[in-house]
Amino acid sequence: MTVTAPDHAPPAEVPRSSGTTLVDRVFKMRELAILVVFLVMIAVTQAGNSEFLSEQGIKDLLLNATILVLVATGQCLVVITRNVDLSVGSTLGISAFAAGTYLHGGGNPVVAIALAVLLGIGFGLLNGLLVSLGQVPALVVTLGTLYIIRGLDSIWVGSRQITAADLPGGFVDFGSGGLSAIPWLALIALAVLVATAYYLKHFGSGRELYALGSNPEAARLAGIPVRARILTAYTVCGALAGLAGALYLARFGNADSGTGNGYELTVVSAVVVGGVAFTGGSGSVYGAALGGLLLTSVNSVLPALGVSSVWVLAINGVLLLLAIAVDRIVALRVAAALKKKSAPRNAALTKENSGA
Repeated sequence: MTVTAPDHAPPAEVPRSSGTTLVDRVFKMRELAILVVFLVMIAVTQAGNSEFLSEQGIKDLLLNATILVLVATGQCLVVITRNVDLSVGSTLGISAFAAGTYLHGGGNPVVAIALAVLLGIGFGLLNGLLVSLGQVPALVVTLGTLYIIRGLDSIWVGSRQITAADLPGGFVDFGSGGLSAIPWLALIALAVLVATAYYLKHFGSGRELYALGSNPEAARLAGIPVRARILTAYTVCGALAGLAGALYLARFGNADSGTGNGYELTVVSAVVVGGVAFTGGSGSVYGAALGGLLLTSVNSVLPALGVSSVWVLAINGVLLLLAIAVDRIVALRVAAALKKKSAPRNAALTKENSGA
């Protein structure tokens, strides 16, 4: 008699809990709210200054946001895994100077950009290895690498400075050029943004980043390669910081030992304001990009309305505190929703056990 082995049905996909659904709904609403705030702010500024949305005005607005959007996209991947990278500003600075030094010697712009990206990948790998393999808290690791990279940058650069005169004319023109009001740099940032969002949504390894951030222990028990995913997030984050360094050089035509100083705080603010939960597991790169666009637009809006730029930092701080407050409210609502949903089930189990 022939015995046929039973078919093994693929494991059913785990249904999403009401808590997770609530989180996603709230954070999507936050992204929409940020977009509305941004549009209202632009409309008010245009009403007060009719030249604000001129072709050059739109171009400057997008150029100012490009670098932050790129770095925030990489930071978003790391924060989703419940980690953080505080070294992105230092990576951006040293990558910009490396690309500038190569170009100053008569190098090819494409190779210079590739060099900056590779340098960023190297620092991203270092952070990822220390966090994933060394089991060291990300805050401690990346704060340490922030100072290490900044120290190496200061020793290497010294008092030297790369200026637009040291760079190929085509490279500088590329940094300020574009299609009408749309800069080339903004198109690059948009392509990176869309590709990253597609990866997070349609690739299993991308979705696993969310699972890891939501519950690291459960992700580990489910067979998700936690260390490999964390390493991937940090590597991509480093690569985008390196790319941002090269584009920063093209945009401003300048790099020195102070390039990127303090930029990490602006990036983290953009990500959190954009609705990416600092506790991991929620948010999107589109939200992070909107957060970056909102923060950089504040820098342009205030001078256009005749308001002192000293208010920029204060406004950014208020936005960050509001974002953290919303995150806390969401966490409390999720906990309440999960408790409410599990109460009837627990009561039924208790009744069944007592009847037995």
